[in-house]
Amino acid sequence: MQDEMFQQTRLPGIEPAFGDRERERLAALTREAVERYTQEELGGLEGQSERFQYLFRRLLRSVQAVVENGRDQILAAIAQPGQPPYTPWPEDNERPYYTDKPDWDTFGAMLLVAACHTYGESVPPTVEKDWNFGEHPLIARLASDEERVWSLLRGATWWLPLTDSFLFQGPLPTDDQTMIATLVGLRKELEKLNHLAWQADEDTILGWADTEGYPVDGTVDSDGQYSKADIPEHTQYDTQSLAKFAFSMFWRAMRFAEEQQVPILLDY
Repeated sequence: MQDEMFQQTRLPGIEPAFGDRERERLAALTREAVERYTQEELGGLEGQSERFQYLFRRLLRSVQAVVENGRDQILAAIAQPGQPPYTPWPEDNERPYYTDKPDWDTFGAMLLVAACHTYGESVPPTVEKDWNFGEHPLIARLASDEERVWSLLRGATWWLPLTDSFLFQGPLPTDDQTMIATLVGLRKELEKLNHLAWQADEDTILGWADTEGYPVDGTVDSDGQYSKADIPEHTQYDTQSLAKFAFSMFWRAMRFAEEQQVPILLDY
């Protein structure tokens, strides 16, 4: 299945690599948890014994090997016959990282804007709090449209820093299915959505994460105390504002991943 953004396929031989892909994800999460524990509970390694520091660094090297092995098996599984192999992206503990949280209501609003503009329909002015965006008719239609393949609507949770645009499916150890795409394809999707809906320049897009999104639902006084007094609970949100908020976060993540040559992981 192919359109101007993606080729979608189930790649032969991908199944064995996906066990390692999930082990790669587990290793990355383990490394993050260990580093956070070390800083928050131990106050860093500086005050620990030499033996402790040695064992800790040995653990990190083991995790590093698992992560890199999983990455290499993914690349081997998706290699195309007769074509040069894909360049491995770096995996280490020294590179900077980007993290943010668009939340489901804003993510759904972004998909709704994409679907409405794709099919020439008006964007609803508001969406309900905690709405089930997957059941919206236009989102469901675009998610199953065989002529238009968007990784954002096909359940992609990884975007790899590779030079081609494709989307592939494979099983998780839980027997669930997951979709993996590429940064090149994600950029095409985001550029297409911006062209359809907003035609905004990059500075404007980057600023939306700070200026758009959820309405104020509380105040912070001079003592730093948070209060919801005198502010009614919001049950509806501005669709365009939520969509721009999520779009900005995805754009920031995409730019960071391109610059650092690292994957994007949508984790939940």
